[in-house]
Amino acid sequence: MITKSIKHFFVAGLLFCGLAPVFTSCVDNDDDVPENYYSSTKLTAAQFLEERPEQFSEFIAILKRTPYFSMLSTYGTYSSAGLLKYTVFAPTNEGVANYLNRMGYSSINDIPAATCDTLVRTHIIKKGAFFTTDISEGALPELNMDDSYIVLSSDSDVTNNNKIIYYINKNSRIVERDDSVTNGVVHVLDNTISSSSMLLPDKIEEDSILSLFSQALKMTGMCDSLMKHLDEAYSCGEDSVNTGTMERCTSGSQQYTRTYWVGKRYFKYTAFVEPDSVFHRYGIYTIDDLKKYAKKIYDETYPEDAGLYDDDPHHRKNPLNRFVSYHLLNRVGQYNSWVVSGTIRDRCLDTKLIDPEEYYETMCPGTIVRFAGPASGLYINRRGVGERKERGFFVRGVKVLSPSESGSVDQNAINGVYHYLDDILAYTPEVRDVVLNRRIRIDATVLSPDFMNCNGRGRYGEDILTGFKNGYITDWVTSKETFVGVHSDVDYWHSYQANAVCVSGLFDVTFKLPPVPAGTYEIRLGYTPGDERGVVQVYLENEPCGIPIDLRVYGGDPSIGAVADTDDEEENMANDKAMHNRGYMKSTDAWHPGGGDDSMRSLSPLRRILATKNLSPDKTYHLRFRQCLDDNQRYWSFDYIELCPKSVYGSPEGEDTH
Repeated sequence: MITKSIKHFFVAGLLFCGLAPVFTSCVDNDDDVPENYYSSTKLTAAQFLEERPEQFSEFIAILKRTPYFSMLSTYGTYSSAGLLKYTVFAPTNEGVANYLNRMGYSSINDIPAATCDTLVRTHIIKKGAFFTTDISEGALPELNMDDSYIVLSSDSDVTNNNKIIYYINKNSRIVERDDSVTNGVVHVLDNTISSSSMLLPDKIEEDSILSLFSQALKMTGMCDSLMKHLDEAYSCGEDSVNTGTMERCTSGSQQYTRTYWVGKRYFKYTAFVEPDSVFHRYGIYTIDDLKKYAKKIYDETYPEDAGLYDDDPHHRKNPLNRFVSYHLLNRVGQYNSWVVSGTIRDRCLDTKLIDPEEYYETMCPGTIVRFAGPASGLYINRRGVGERKERGFFVRGVKVLSPSESGSVDQNAINGVYHYLDDILAYTPEVRDVVLNRRIRIDATVLSPDFMNCNGRGRYGEDILTGFKNGYITDWVTSKETFVGVHSDVDYWHSYQANAVCVSGLFDVTFKLPPVPAGTYEIRLGYTPGDERGVVQVYLENEPCGIPIDLRVYGGDPSIGAVADTDDEEENMANDKAMHNRGYMKSTDAWHPGGGDDSMRSLSPLRRILATKNLSPDKTYHLRFRQCLDDNQRYWSFDYIELCPKSVYGSPEGEDTH
């Protein structure tokens, strides 16, 4: 088992230098730089630009009006992972001239100082050198210095043997890439990077192909739910942040994992939207047509509400309101953010057994969506791998278009992003009764939108934590003695999706469960035991879930009774049944930490059955975890929650091991 010792080091702001799933990151030498690209172990990024005034004199002039030219002249700063480097997106003189023309400035000197500062921060990632090697769709794993995503897309140049063209935020073409310098990497752009100051509803309204959805967003008043951005009440000072200690040991050595605290707290949103052309395929051309379509769908899904709220589009049970709000999530997610992707997926997940998947609560009360990421792309409410079409279980789902499939419009707003869909998304009886009639495994890192809105979930590479202040985690209530941190993705971790929420101290935490379709469910905890863990008492709606769970006890203990699998399937099933009777299960056989031969089923992670309960989507349920040991050095590595319906765990065929 792999564990470490964790201590918290206060740093105001989010600091990270990771290895992106599709990028070579934080390179300390030139071994990973693509051949035939500029490489220098002597020049800094600033010196690289200065040596090419014919290309960059205008950008240099902008940089020198800010503190950041001096920053790019240094040889990087150090963290627990070593030398941190920069990614610089440098627009050419022509690109800057285009910017001046668009903005109505006659020269660099006309740009206000604050605007210069914002413009430069938009073009620099401070923590990591990210190359385009093996690039895929979506956002870089680290925000730029303006706390915004850098989104990459690609196209083929039909005039040049279909050579791949790379774009930043849709409108800035990379004309020279992967120029390695001693303190990072420089990518040359033909334009400045766009940075929207619009809120998400305004950004959707601006897109001419989204007129129907935009009208519905206004008519239902759901646009008002997408207007928040920055939490002005939040501050990040050393005296106001919990800086307790979590200690873990690896092979008896003392090692520490650094914690970086959230510097600014943002409210962000994502909308999944149908272009007008998709509605037209269904004969929907006006807002009245869309209201009729929504009524047909949602009267079938909620027959008890049929006809009761049709005249009030602001009512949360109105069909159009339900239709629109099912498209909205109270968190930001780029195309590659929703399910595990990139190197980790390719190395660790057996996609022959399960799709990359994740579940999220929508802004339509009592509903969730399932994201799946098969090789053909990203889908919502798909039921694919292992399902036979002739049995009626296969459901294609709605495809989310990638940045490259979505045209040239920048879909990022200051407080979120929207994505195009290739079909109509709705919470239909088929979604409720077929797609979601399955074991619902929810990673701990999606159980609060704050874990995603600060880019804490999905960081890859360096062994770090993103720390959260008590009282500022949506859907969580924590005692003042509790530390909560989201661990970065490191593929050797013995945990699903290669991450976890680490909870330490004399903790007492309560969080909200996402809603599921009505039925009887086993509620399970996925976790990794360890000698340095704690003992927790679990409560569901303040009712104890049996005796406390000793997180220090491994599966081989007689109280759990795990036995290694053999070639005898009946023997394996008998052991699984015996464990289940004791309230335990082995973990999934579809996840292989570090890409090795051993799956989590054969390693230390376990599932503990917390309760069996009839759940209703109309009610809210909470789980509470209280540390029983009087030792603030103990902690809990929280991996995932499972909500498994009786139709699965009680089926005659038995539940699969995936």
